[in-house]
Amino acid sequence: MLAPAPLLAPAPLLAPAKVNLYLHVLGRRADGYHDLDSLFVRVGLADRIWLRPADQDRLEVTGPFASTLDGDNPADNLVMCALALARRETGRGDHFHVTLEKNIPVAAGLGGGSADAAAVLNAMPDLFGRALDLEALARELGADVLPCLIEAPILVSGTGDVVALAPSLPACALVLVNPRLPLATPAVFAARTGPFSASRSLIESAPTLDALLAALASRGNDLEAAACGLAPVIGACLEALAACPAVGLTRMSGSGATCFGLVASLAEARHAAQAIAGAHPDWWVEATPLLGGPDTTLQPM
Repeated sequence: MLAPAPLLAPAPLLAPAKVNLYLHVLGRRADGYHDLDSLFVRVGLADRIWLRPADQDRLEVTGPFASTLDGDNPADNLVMCALALARRETGRGDHFHVTLEKNIPVAAGLGGGSADAAAVLNAMPDLFGRALDLEALARELGADVLPCLIEAPILVSGTGDVVALAPSLPACALVLVNPRLPLATPAVFAARTGPFSASRSLIESAPTLDALLAALASRGNDLEAAACGLAPVIGACLEALAACPAVGLTRMSGSGATCFGLVASLAEARHAAQAIAGAHPDWWVEATPLLGGPDTTLQPM
């Protein structure tokens, strides 16, 4: 039997999950999409991706959430779509055996598929031996892929297609809770009612956790009520997080159903996660650090 082709890099590509610390829906566009205002951060929870050269593209999914992708067409996976776009742009015929370790829950408001695609896009110049317009390719793949090209905190506007570096955030951590319930983004947007929000981009510095909590307290997630209406267990997740003494703020990420609690340290996050998991063994619970970035003057990409 032939030995498998060698890995193209000794370490896997890391695809960190995203969390929306706040998410405002500003209005509905003529094309049916919505304009947004969000603070988009990356966290330590990550999918991992290995690439080997192959005679044709193959996708192997492993990890705790591999089964949620059973039955999906591999060609529709955003990682494989990213590789197809790179072949189109370069005119090269490179194919890969992709091993995707799925550690991020699917359809959970954590941007796992977009993070996977962005990790592969960022590796494209090395894989294909030439520069590519990664921003343009990201826009083709989906709204969350562009901000996932960057690990620093990002201010997202438009439909997700306008991004700017946010001020750096303090060192802190999150407790993530998901009731193991996938939630479709279009259904949540369709269920949203009430007036639209005004844009309130977080451009002021938040050097301490207290300052960040104060800034976030006046902002929210405009999709949270709609998601709770579709899946009332989300409310129970938020209540469980709020009951933890170390948690300074609770909120839903994206269109759900994952909720988060913001705490000062990873040790406190782990303690809270242990308590919630003990009380709700059927939920997925994870403690993870927030990946910060340098204090940077806002610059549109």
